[in-house]
Amino acid sequence: MTSASALVAVTGASGHIGNNLLRALLDRGHRVRAVVPAPSRSLRGLDVELAIADVRHPETLRAAFRGVDTVFHLAAKISIDADRDGQVHAVNVNGARNAATEALRAGVRRYVHMSSVHAFDLTPTAGEIDEQHRRPGPTHAPYDRSKAAGEAAVRGVIAQGLDAVIVNPVGVIGPGDHEPSRMGRFFVDVARRRLPAVPHGGFHFVDVRDVVQSTLAAAERGRRGENYLLPGHWNSSLDMARIAIRHVGGREPRVIPPTLFHAAGHLLAFGGRITRREALLTPEMVRTLQSHRHISGARAARELGHTPRPVEDTVRDIYAWFHDQGVLSRRSPQGVAK
Repeated sequence: MTSASALVAVTGASGHIGNNLLRALLDRGHRVRAVVPAPSRSLRGLDVELAIADVRHPETLRAAFRGVDTVFHLAAKISIDADRDGQVHAVNVNGARNAATEALRAGVRRYVHMSSVHAFDLTPTAGEIDEQHRRPGPTHAPYDRSKAAGEAAVRGVIAQGLDAVIVNPVGVIGPGDHEPSRMGRFFVDVARRRLPAVPHGGFHFVDVRDVVQSTLAAAERGRRGENYLLPGHWNSSLDMARIAIRHVGGREPRVIPPTLFHAAGHLLAFGGRITRREALLTPEMVRTLQSHRHISGARAARELGHTPRPVEDTVRDIYAWFHDQGVLSRRSPQGVAK
């Protein structure tokens, strides 16, 4: 990126990665504009300019991107249960196109699109998944297809002249998880002894701070139009629970057998639709936890210096942050949340 005096805009700034990215930019002395659809408590006290804008409505982005040197587009809609109201496509595809188009119109010098490893086909296969790997097909989850389609939309704007780079992190965990995310709730549940069982399978997880550092490096020296996978380390659900238990104590959970796991995914997803509450387990999550284990970070390591830290260090810092925030009590793992 250019000098610290240049203005940087971050869409999706109130999310987990966004909160960490804002703080990293401020630590580097940058002027920062946080672009969010509504004010967020997680941004209170930060020396940032607030811009209220919705990526689904391009006209709201024009003022948000005015005078900006670099845009980090993080706004996204995560779903593990299809796209029943159309918002996954509206945000991840149309929103991605809108943000890139308005950035080009505003004369933004550099654009970083935060995609996901889900933009690739994660079906188990031989070898490693790298940036040339195939993309999701029509039978894949709507979320996966939306991330790939969002990238395609951005590439259409790159063809018109936008200087953009795309980063693809795996599952993100770490401190600064204000909402908290699904994995953040996992760690809280372990601490409160609310996790008697975990699903079969696992996933790749990376520390949010390592994602932020590599994303900043992508803005500085990533090649125009290129993807950069940002992997971490594959761990089973049981591995993650065991690591958490080493920090907060408790009994090791049981593992839900694959057959029961699949049946439970369909049952809980159906129940979630009836109650209009987020399901704890869905067929899409089942499929995700059976994803390919080997993700190549060679390009990001070589060109961006991407070096994921051990998961154990991340989990230690997650609990330290939850304790500092009062989400968990230091005296009792079953501390009451704010």
